[in-house]
Amino acid sequence: MKILLAIDASEGSQIALSEAAARPWPRNTEFLALNVLDIRSFARIPAVLEEAKRQAKCLVKSAAETLIQVGHKCGSEVTVGNPHKAITESAKDWKADFVMMGSHGHGDIARFLLGSVAQRVLRTAPCSVEVVRPTASGSPASLHSLKILLATDGSDFSIAAARSVANRPWPAGSQIKIISVEEIPAFENQTPAFPLAAVYPASLLEELLESSRIRAKEAVEGARKIFAGTSLQVADSSTPLGDARNAILEEGKEWQADLIVLGSHGWHGLDRWLMGSVSETVAVHARCSVEVIRLSDREAAENKQ
Repeated sequence: MKILLAIDASEGSQIALSEAAARPWPRNTEFLALNVLDIRSFARIPAVLEEAKRQAKCLVKSAAETLIQVGHKCGSEVTVGNPHKAITESAKDWKADFVMMGSHGHGDIARFLLGSVAQRVLRTAPCSVEVVRPTASGSPASLHSLKILLATDGSDFSIAAARSVANRPWPAGSQIKIISVEEIPAFENQTPAFPLAAVYPASLLEELLESSRIRAKEAVEGARKIFAGTSLQVADSSTPLGDARNAILEEGKEWQADLIVLGSHGWHGLDRWLMGSVSETVAVHARCSVEVIRLSDREAAENKQ
């Protein structure tokens, strides 16, 4: 596995580095510590750029040494450019399987700031992305057993997310809880003044809701089979009724999850700018770390074989 660790001098990046170093990874996992100097910061004072590069090289070298000390192979790189574009390009060129990056915290302002880089990387990265958030104790979550919440809709993308989790080592005693939301049907002409029941027959609505229940239960059972025989303890599953974004965020909060994992629909180009439905909303607003699993081109090719 190849993991691109995008860092800067922030506390959030240090938390991401500590989590990467504490978490068990598949054998032969390789890291690349990357720092991007935002070219816009030096447009008016280019003389400062060389000193910034020196400091950035020290930063990524220190991060690499931290990961090497725990037994991983790790390179380091400093580049200049637009941060989210440079991270995406580096992930593509290096053929990364994962991008890990820190969050600025839990508050509303922090979540707004997340959108400047991490949210754009979520939309454009050619591989999976993890946004790492601090724990209440301040220590890396992987120093103890993890509570992992997997959200699935039964799609190929959700199955890929489940397999990604199942194929990796985790701290001893870690649990996996599977959630699949029974989504309420939404129609274009639904308004508070004209609720569904006033427009569509009750029999049709019940049929749609029952279909949603069946899909959610089948999605949960399909995911449970993937974790059979793994070291992860499968906790009681859940199929709440409602909006998927709110239901996943609420479940993560109530269960006190350490990590939420979802599959991305793998959109490209303009479609990724419209991604903001479920995975992006959860990644931005969750109180814990979030992984959005997207198969890299190499993994997709391997899966077809």
